[in-house]
Amino acid sequence: MAKAPLALVKTQFGDKAKLVEAVKAFAASSDLWLAHTNHETLEHVSNAKLLRLHATFTAVKAEFGTREKLVDAILAVDSKSKDTSYKARLMGYPVPRLYDAYKATKKRVADAAAPAKKA
Repeated sequence: MAKAPLALVKTQFGDKAKLVEAVKAFAASSDLWLAHTNHETLEHVSNAKLLRLHATFTAVKAEFGTREKLVDAILAVDSKSKDTSYKARLMGYPVPRLYDAYKATKKRVADAAAPAKKA
């Protein structure tokens, strides 16, 4: 059975304040966080959402390093590296939406490349 978000926060971070500080650390660097997104109100966000944000930012930081590299990876997987308007639109998206788009695009391309099973 999965642990409740509060239990996960307590085991991984000790308390919610430390989790908020860990997420704000990602906000402090402009490599991942959008400038127009408000990171001052994270204390009022649910534990489950903060845990998802931390997990997403940690995965993106480890796999790609920056938002720009994540956008480039989406464009490469989707074979649209030269589409500047699509890139400009993607640059306006927050990291969790970009990461979801990357995973969905990667799965869609892999499914299309796999041979269809005969019924």
